[in-house]
Amino acid sequence: MKFEQQFSQKQSQTQKLAMTQKLQQSIQILQYNTEDLIDYIDNKALENPLLEVMEPSYSSNYSKPRKSSGKEMNYLSQIPDNTISLFEHLIDQVHLNYRDTYLRQLVLYLVEYIDLNGFLKISLEEAAEKTGGSAIQLLDALTLIQQLDPAGVGARNLQECLMLQTERDNAAPHLAYVVLEEMFEELVDRKWEKIAKNFDISLSDVQEIFDYIQNLTPTPGAIYGTTEGLFIIPDLTVKIDDQELKVLSNRKSVPEIKFQQNYFERMEKSQDPEVLKYLKDKQQDYEWLKKTIQQRGDTIYRVGKTIVSHQKDFFLDKGRPLKPLTLKDISEELEIHESTVSRAVNGKYLETVFGVFELKSFFSKKIGENSNESSANDAKRLLQQLVDQEDKAKPLSDQKLTELMEDKGIMLSRRTVAKYRDVLNIAGSSKRKRYDSATKRS
Repeated sequence: MKFEQQFSQKQSQTQKLAMTQKLQQSIQILQYNTEDLIDYIDNKALENPLLEVMEPSYSSNYSKPRKSSGKEMNYLSQIPDNTISLFEHLIDQVHLNYRDTYLRQLVLYLVEYIDLNGFLKISLEEAAEKTGGSAIQLLDALTLIQQLDPAGVGARNLQECLMLQTERDNAAPHLAYVVLEEMFEELVDRKWEKIAKNFDISLSDVQEIFDYIQNLTPTPGAIYGTTEGLFIIPDLTVKIDDQELKVLSNRKSVPEIKFQQNYFERMEKSQDPEVLKYLKDKQQDYEWLKKTIQQRGDTIYRVGKTIVSHQKDFFLDKGRPLKPLTLKDISEELEIHESTVSRAVNGKYLETVFGVFELKSFFSKKIGENSNESSANDAKRLLQQLVDQEDKAKPLSDQKLTELMEDKGIMLSRRTVAKYRDVLNIAGSSKRKRYDSATKRS
């Protein structure tokens, strides 16, 4: 057996994309949302004296975006009038409402242990040990905190949090506070017959109390210091005129950059080679940035317009149906890379008269070979519809939901139905059962 080693020289031509710094920055700029892009432009202006930034003109009345298959929430009613933190808000109230006494010092001490959700994270026993105050004094201090806004602040657990909110609400159902205080666990476990028997009330009364509690907030302090993310600046707007869709680019939301021509001409008169080279580099930086921002806007517009054309029914049909659509579909149609489409839709938003939606929410996968026109979103929407229309006295089981969806042409396993139900925050059938006024306590 012979072993031979052969060497040869061969020329071959290959294509290779050099990932230059400018290319990396262009990719990053496409990935930026509007707020990040504004910050980036401001930083570039600090580095380049030839770059002048013209502040964008846009309305600040855009609300928090919605998921395409979700339910609208009234975020505006939860937003505080300012952006101060919960801690600052509490401190301001303490100084405004309470005299400078030893008890106020204890109040200020306890405020230090209020977490971002509004809960007290230190026991009164430990606080008494560290401050030297008596148990009664610490309890009085906590009581003063629990009288501050927002309602529920200073609670030591969820039960107390809900009780504090109920106590201050004149519209709370009769016995709501007492039920929370005495039979909280039974209410959570939906042992409503036991509650009804204990307080000699009807099941519909218990249902009313439960519905009321569902509208209370389990994290009263969370809204403070988090308003920054409640508003976004849409990149595109869809207008509907006589069943025709028109996509508009909100480029006015992005700062306009201008070249400081007068400054450039004055500095250009210098004969210093280093100054001239500096001016040339900064001029090139300006031209590159202006071109890249323009390309970013063009790409987002093209991708958004193509998405709208594919999902026309979503904007015209009140049921908001979504057709199956993937990144690959858009990339092939526009002849651009999938990663470019991905960057163009993540963190980019589209405004309509019925809400603001992230572009990526319009993509939906097919559910199977036999469901060519069905998508995961269609299945979730049908599931939500079936639950909304069910007899709440006899809620549909997952098996029954599976059968009803099959009748509608959507073939899913019971396990998948249960998974979609969890995604939609729909409780199991036993926990969806309701008791209206016609239901009598057994």
